[in-house]
Amino acid sequence: MTDTEANIYADSQTYYSTGGNSFNQLNVNRVRSFVMSKSIQGKAGHIRKRRASHDEMTKPRKFLIDVEETKRLILEQEDTNGDFQITIDDMGPKSLSVGTADSGGHRKFEIRGTYMLSNLLQELALAEDHGRKHIVLDEARLNENPVDRLSRMIQHNFWDGLTRRIDADGLEIICADPKNRTADHSPRIYIPFGEDEQLQYYNNVAETRPHLNLEVETLPKEITPEYVKSINDRPGILALAMQKHADNQGNVTLKGVPFIVPGGRFNEMYGWDSYFETLGLAVDGRIEMAKGMVDNFVYEITHYGKILNANRSYYLTRSQPPFLTDMAIKVYERLTDETEEKKTWLASAIRAAIKEYHTVWMSLPRYDPITGLSRFYPTGLGIPPENEASHFDHVILPYAKNLGLSIKEYVSKYQSQEIHEPNLDEYFLHDRAVRESGHDTTYRFEKRCAHLATIDLNSLLYKYELDIGQVIRTIYDDRFELDDGIVETSAAWFDRATLRQERIDKYLWNEEKSLYYDYDTVKREQSVYESVTALWALWAGCASSEQAEKLVKISLPKFEVLGGLVSGTEDSRGTIALDRPNRQWDYPFGWAPHQIMAWRGLENYGYMTEARRLAYRWLYTITKSFVDYNGVVPEKYDVVTLNHLLKVEYGNVGVDFKFVPREGFGWMNASYQVGLSYLTHHMRRALGACTSPEVFFNRSRMNKEIVIEDVTKIITTVESEDSQKQEEIETMVVEVISSTTFQGLSNEIESKIEPIANDSVIQSKAAIDNIKSIG
Repeated sequence: MTDTEANIYADSQTYYSTGGNSFNQLNVNRVRSFVMSKSIQGKAGHIRKRRASHDEMTKPRKFLIDVEETKRLILEQEDTNGDFQITIDDMGPKSLSVGTADSGGHRKFEIRGTYMLSNLLQELALAEDHGRKHIVLDEARLNENPVDRLSRMIQHNFWDGLTRRIDADGLEIICADPKNRTADHSPRIYIPFGEDEQLQYYNNVAETRPHLNLEVETLPKEITPEYVKSINDRPGILALAMQKHADNQGNVTLKGVPFIVPGGRFNEMYGWDSYFETLGLAVDGRIEMAKGMVDNFVYEITHYGKILNANRSYYLTRSQPPFLTDMAIKVYERLTDETEEKKTWLASAIRAAIKEYHTVWMSLPRYDPITGLSRFYPTGLGIPPENEASHFDHVILPYAKNLGLSIKEYVSKYQSQEIHEPNLDEYFLHDRAVRESGHDTTYRFEKRCAHLATIDLNSLLYKYELDIGQVIRTIYDDRFELDDGIVETSAAWFDRATLRQERIDKYLWNEEKSLYYDYDTVKREQSVYESVTALWALWAGCASSEQAEKLVKISLPKFEVLGGLVSGTEDSRGTIALDRPNRQWDYPFGWAPHQIMAWRGLENYGYMTEARRLAYRWLYTITKSFVDYNGVVPEKYDVVTLNHLLKVEYGNVGVDFKFVPREGFGWMNASYQVGLSYLTHHMRRALGACTSPEVFFNRSRMNKEIVIEDVTKIITTVESEDSQKQEEIETMVVEVISSTTFQGLSNEIESKIEPIANDSVIQSKAAIDNIKSIG
């Protein structure tokens, strides 16, 4: 690439400041002579007919674009529903004429179709971000393979858009809380007890940056449910880890350790979201950011006693599904630091995980001493404050009517404890537990969550026990010292894992139905709700090979639909009506964490065919919406109808943007990057062409039969006297066919046969060519 050329697929900052778009390369005189109002058709009095989306292309094209004028015209002509996006729902002609760069804008070319036009709109917005009024735009950037484009946007744009840090420079962004429904919206930060250096830092920020109106408060040494309830009318952000930093003048100050937020109204660091985001960051090589996520979790356990639901004051009594051990190990494996430095870093994470294990998950009230299993059972008092004001009206109304009070009056008296209502106390206990589970909300947990020993939580804790034991044995020579001087060995942790596995089998596994279920520790019976989190046992490794086989062959089909895995079965959800609306963690909705956990679990037990198939389904759902809806990457999908425009509680985060998506959604971004690693080259090509799973897998089944037939021809051509070679080839072909998903099968067949076969052995050239063409 020459100095005047730019990488066509570079990030927007690079693309719009180098090559043909650098200020010293762009021919300003040529641009000025280029009159957009005459060169672009489709103005008043001329309605352009809708046309097909593709022209024959003889060579790569570049367009000379007046950014502001083209943006005005494309919105005027194509954005018929006025949402500042170009989607398949818009009824414009889907065709816009632009000038080519090599003609100085005088020769015209039609940009056609929803995908290219929406990409044009996005590129115009990105060019404006970098102050460009005129640009030279490569056509290849508009018709880029959507898989490549989305993956590139996640890696170079979305992660940056979701990055936050808590310090002087980041406070203004992070303090904003769309969930705050109190009258007090003052920016406020709570500092842990004993963090005097941070307290001094933030007091200085409040003094030197008065425009922030920052209020700085210190938490007490012991954080009780009563205290947390007392500050619900003064919500604020909770401080996270900081590190010393020298500025340009050599002055040492503190700087926040960065982290990723989910996006939209979720403008803080969330518990289990962060694990999946870390997996995506690792795929994209952002190891320092991933390391910072772990460091912030260690800080939370150290100062707040747990990994928080999220770092807002109203979450102080609530945790979320625990993933710290696997998260830390994944980062550790990718660190390039010196070995001892890496080991020291990992040790801090493992010590924090051990503390969390004992003080949170293996202590009352979360620990159930009868079953020996754990539950989502947060402490806390009153009504969860982060919801819309009317969210619980339907629950409170009967109690208010009974006392002749309005809902507002009743809530005030209940919150101040003038009214005591045990039934409401239990309702809100379960509601908080649902939120701690991360699955808010679902009929699986309604009015009983705190009583359930769930398969997901206990699978995660089994993984903690196994991870801690393996780390102690393999990295620390089976001797790991805690902060209080106690020395841990691997044996105790492996014993804990074995015991939990036995209890999971006893209470959660249902042999008759070949599925894991939650166990009600109060009613002493299994739940009947069929949840896809049963597959988490495969991720954790606590299922036997026999249980895994039954899960895959008997239970997996219950959850597999067109667009991936549903959260639960339709039968388990029950009938939907006006007084019993859809819940977002039930059928027909699919979520990124469920997909990733299933892929990894299936991979653990050797079911790569199923893992790849499910990954394709999910990535197709994301890619199709990305292509059809202006690059959207939302929080969740209806995976039955492949719809992201959902009528369900809380709506769908990530869909409300103008011109160009800036963030995607945290774990959705991660699922895309992780999911691509499961696809073969053939699958990725089909995904880029937006080939429906129904079409793709039906065609693959037909092609697999052809491959098997042709492989049989190859085997029969082996020289009869060379029986040993024939047996070797037969064995390898059977192995490939039985253990490999068809996509990419031909390459594997060829690579396995080639080392032991020669021209005299393989005589059916047509057969091997057929295999190549299919693969």
